[in-house]
Amino acid sequence: MANEASRAAYSGRATEYIDLLGSMSSVHPSDLQMVSTWASDVDGVLVDAGCGPGHWTNFLAEQGSSARGIDQVPEFIEHAAMTFPAVAFAVGSIDSIDAATASVGGVLSWYSLIHYEPGTIQGPLREFSRVLQPGGTLLVGFFEGDAVEEFAHAVAPAYRWSVDALSAELHSAGFDVLESHVRKTAGERSQATVSAVSRG
Repeated sequence: MANEASRAAYSGRATEYIDLLGSMSSVHPSDLQMVSTWASDVDGVLVDAGCGPGHWTNFLAEQGSSARGIDQVPEFIEHAAMTFPAVAFAVGSIDSIDAATASVGGVLSWYSLIHYEPGTIQGPLREFSRVLQPGGTLLVGFFEGDAVEEFAHAVAPAYRWSVDALSAELHSAGFDVLESHVRKTAGERSQATVSAVSRG
């Protein structure tokens, strides 16, 4: 999460967010397939960076991944730990992940970068690069647009990115982009995923 203001905003609406989006039943089928396919190729520990209510972390653990989740919102982590007691969760920032350098096989950043201003997004991206082992992979989910621009997210101000713009940021942070997908659904914001491999 980008700053104290956005953390506080999610804390204040955590119950509402969990009720609306805190289960796998709210997940789009194509997202489920995308994340599942990516995770099946991860070798080693998988960090769900900005895990929210923890449903994705638990899903990945149930699929056989060695997954753990971190999030800055204590209410999310409390809910996750109570709901999925077999999975490891911790309060933490994706700007400073509690993991040794080159110790992680995969990082899932599922809409956890959307509140970062463009000038600050290198912070978490470089942290992802630090914790990933050479050849480790990152999967980013985000709101897509023709340009990098702010929009009025329901919880806190957020940014949409073009695939090219985010790919350039990833390259600067030590990644090579593997593939990208854009999903446009009538009546919804355009969404995208980019997978990338750490150059080590």
